[in-house]
Amino acid sequence: MHRTRRITIMAVLIAIGVLGSQFLWFPAGIAKAYPVQHAVNILAAVTLGPIPAVTIAFMIGLIRNLFGLGSLLAFPGGMIGALLAGYLYQKYGKIGWAAFGEMVGTGIFASLVAVPFAKVFMGTSFGALFFFPSFLTSSISGALIGVFIVSRMKSANLLKQIEVSRLK
Repeated sequence: MHRTRRITIMAVLIAIGVLGSQFLWFPAGIAKAYPVQHAVNILAAVTLGPIPAVTIAFMIGLIRNLFGLGSLLAFPGGMIGALLAGYLYQKYGKIGWAAFGEMVGTGIFASLVAVPFAKVFMGTSFGALFFFPSFLTSSISGALIGVFIVSRMKSANLLKQIEVSRLK
């Protein structure tokens, strides 16, 4: 994929992630669920791969935090799921594996990483399973949205065009 095209796709996904989080969220336990982040992770994992997906998740978290629209938990919550989604999609080439990676990466691994992360960076101490319900709810709903969008892109041959240019 040409560098300009890759950067443009990344910028669009970052914009969708930042803006979408303001329009689509719901309460999930003690926290808010932002499924758009996880849907973007699926799109990025499938179209660009694991490293760009992590970069996009990092930039969404950074912009949201700079503008006071999110918490520091956006970093582990978005980046770990993006990495695992991208890795599993790259390894198996199936959308379902990307969704599984997002759900396990964010819902399980990131919720566990969030405990020491919150203690060090936010000065709070919570139990090991404190973030689990909200992270899992957010990642499952977002992964399902992402799978739906990628499936629609695939049926419209949009995904093939992006993946073919990715291989060049």
